[in-house]
Amino acid sequence: MKSGKLDPKPIIGSWESFITQVVEKPIPGVDKALVVVGSDMRGTIYGLYDLSEQMGVSPWWWWADVPVRKRAGVWALPGKKVQGPPTVKYRGIFINDEQPALTNWINANYERGKYGPGFNHYFHPRVFELLLRLRANYFWPAMWASMFGVDDTANQAIADAYGIVMGTSHTEPMMRASNEWGTFGKQYGGNGQWEFDTNNASLTPFFKVGAQRAKPYGGNSLFTMAMRGSGDTSLLLTQEEAIVVLQNVVATQRKVLGEVFNGTRVQDIPQMWCLYKEVQGYYEGGMTVPDDITLLWADDNWGNIRRLPTGNETARSGGREDYKWINTIQLQKTVEQMQLAYARQANRIWILNVGDLKPLEIPINHFLDMAYDATKWGYDSVPTWLKLWAEREFGHEHAQDISSVVDRYGMYAARRKYELIDASTYSVLNYNEADAILAQWDDLAGDAQAIYDKLDDAFKPAYYEMILQPCLGGQVVNQIYIGAAKNRLYALQRRNSANEVAEEVLTAFKKDHALTKRYHELLDGKWNHMLDQTHLSYDLSWKGPLYDGYWQQPMRNTLPPLTYVQELETSLAGNLGVAIEGNNASLAGDDAWHANSGNTLVLPPMSPFGPKTRWIDVFARGTSGCSWNVTPVKDYVIASPRTGYTGGNNGTDTRVYISIDWSKAPPAPNTTTVNVNVTSSCNWGNFQMPIVQVPVQNLAVPSNFTGFVENDRYIAIEAEHTSRNTLANGVSYTTLPSYGRTLSGVTLQPVLAASQTPGQGPVLEYDIYTFTNHTAANITLLLSPSLNQRGPSRPLKYAIAIDSETPQIRQFVGNFTGGDYPKGWNQAVADGVWGWGSGNMTVTRHNLSQKGKHTLKIWAIEPGVVVQKIVVDLGGVRASYLGPPESFRVGQDKTGSFQGTNFAGVSLGDVV
Repeated sequence: MKSGKLDPKPIIGSWESFITQVVEKPIPGVDKALVVVGSDMRGTIYGLYDLSEQMGVSPWWWWADVPVRKRAGVWALPGKKVQGPPTVKYRGIFINDEQPALTNWINANYERGKYGPGFNHYFHPRVFELLLRLRANYFWPAMWASMFGVDDTANQAIADAYGIVMGTSHTEPMMRASNEWGTFGKQYGGNGQWEFDTNNASLTPFFKVGAQRAKPYGGNSLFTMAMRGSGDTSLLLTQEEAIVVLQNVVATQRKVLGEVFNGTRVQDIPQMWCLYKEVQGYYEGGMTVPDDITLLWADDNWGNIRRLPTGNETARSGGREDYKWINTIQLQKTVEQMQLAYARQANRIWILNVGDLKPLEIPINHFLDMAYDATKWGYDSVPTWLKLWAEREFGHEHAQDISSVVDRYGMYAARRKYELIDASTYSVLNYNEADAILAQWDDLAGDAQAIYDKLDDAFKPAYYEMILQPCLGGQVVNQIYIGAAKNRLYALQRRNSANEVAEEVLTAFKKDHALTKRYHELLDGKWNHMLDQTHLSYDLSWKGPLYDGYWQQPMRNTLPPLTYVQELETSLAGNLGVAIEGNNASLAGDDAWHANSGNTLVLPPMSPFGPKTRWIDVFARGTSGCSWNVTPVKDYVIASPRTGYTGGNNGTDTRVYISIDWSKAPPAPNTTTVNVNVTSSCNWGNFQMPIVQVPVQNLAVPSNFTGFVENDRYIAIEAEHTSRNTLANGVSYTTLPSYGRTLSGVTLQPVLAASQTPGQGPVLEYDIYTFTNHTAANITLLLSPSLNQRGPSRPLKYAIAIDSETPQIRQFVGNFTGGDYPKGWNQAVADGVWGWGSGNMTVTRHNLSQKGKHTLKIWAIEPGVVVQKIVVDLGGVRASYLGPPESFRVGQDKTGSFQGTNFAGVSLGDVV
């Protein structure tokens, strides 16, 4: 540098920056060298690990067993790379809820410490190296089964040597673990309570020991300030009382820091106050802390940031949290939420709750890459990021295919956390929803397996850990619960196949265990116990509007209830049964869903603008086999197959698809009902022959109309499929691809835009055509479960109108304070949307008594409103989780080729 061969000025004084440059004769005896210069210790480390990664060493070489690539040689190209400071100053992870998986793995691999599992200085360097290779610098150690500064006195020294900034969780102040109070609190005297208002004389020296222990490593320490109640609960005080007490706590803690770090200004000691749950209420209720204490804005435990800095808070920072068992994170959601944080200048601390760490490799990597360079990873960046990640880990040849698999997995897994799925989640009756879910998972698992089969053996463990096991595991969980739902339905319909489905569920249950066992046996058991987390049959008996019941993990994986029918006896209504799409009822015979002794069931309507097919199931419910015929009385109604043999030893249940030959149907406009007779070589007991009725609605729209057309008394729209999407005053809507539950999301840009005025701001317009006269049609928006990040002065709202009516304004996220959440939040985050399940917060009523063309208009009043789907209910919407499939769109879809049978547009094949 003195010779001028390398100019360090671009990084002097910068945080964690580096330069790499090929230099001629940098030192005597060396003709040419690649020189790495860092602005500080971590800057130099990042420069070295940057080269390591380029040479073929993945950050996950140990934690996910990605093979180190061997090359014939490594060459440095001429030139200079200058890497400036990261977007976020402190970027790190929080190991949390580490029991049972990580704790059991620790117990199996490291010597147990004096006070508990061996979270020691042999384990933590593995974490520290990973963090540095991912260009992170900040760490909250495991809190429930360990005491970082006590379990191994070398822990903090090792962290400092690695350049890792140590902190403690939101509920562990002054560098002392939660368990330390229970283990050592008595030695400080007092009443033994974790209560500053009654026991400050004991807590003050307790805090002081934490500061003293951290003092030698003060340059790499970030102190958590204030306190919560014992065991990560709220203080047993009113908000007013808590504010007074906590201001005294912070004043005492800062006094302690001043005494321990004598000669250092307290303002220069990094400190953080985490506004988690009720603590945010204390802040908003008037509690103040010195400006040099960073405010860490928390999420809602579901990945939705509760609040972001406003006004003069914008010099402070924010954070986010994640889950248990395996990865269920949708990367697009991470981008959307963290770009909000970045735009609001929440750029001092980003900390990610990673659970056991191991099963969350991909979302950890993605989050930390965003924290390092948020400008690089915008709203449409996930496919690019995934392809680059896959190429680094598994090579260029498979990168595109792997990117597609991981991208689809993120959407499927995030629709509902595995722990919250049950047999009632997806409909086995309506819109072919459950079968489409299974078809998507089957296709995904098949694609993931095909890639695995092509990989070199060295890469297969890493691929199984990060990609194949999650895909196969997610497939099995859905097979179990949807199988249980079918078993229940089939048993109610007295089908023989109820027993077969029950056995299939048992097979899937065993496969779930086999997948875990395979994971645990990889590489001679390197990761044994890492999937110990239970995930089947959480207690959801308390499920309701508030989700206010038992939430903890079950102690053992358990199947949902299964039912068997008596196969040795024949149904009172004969050996055959008939059931239809959209109805629990079955024929012949009686049940709770149709009139006693009735012999007619009615299918949902057929229309040129509706699903191409409806279905009828012919099934066995006796001891003998029977031939059968399904015969429409009109030739334009087509049944496929028309004949078959079911039951006994020579046949099985059959799904008969009903379609219409519109060239032969009565010309539009015409509505009629066609009977379909079901006859059999066997009798129907003492009941009449089943008849299925098909409403045939041959309707037409004007030749100049383009847009969505009503069918089955509803219109469903994916939000990105606008008729018009306007720009106003530099504010517009952008599409978040592969975001949400079915296709994408649409949101306002820029995120710092002012509140919009309906009628003046940018608008989403959808042309629709209705055939039903309905004076009180319900329109539901399925909106991402965001919260009021801009505070109570700018809650999330939207406006909606049909044609020229006055816009209706909806604040779908209610005002809330303290540790509470807005009405409907629990169901919204479980469902992944604000919508029907969350208390109809996004349902408005409109007069659609005039048939014909209308324009639906939607205004997002605040940035942060993300629209996924729109459903116009003209009295026909049936129960489902994801809502009806998207309606026919004139100008895009073609009659005759439009499928419309399910939300995913997938072929369902043989599903009975």
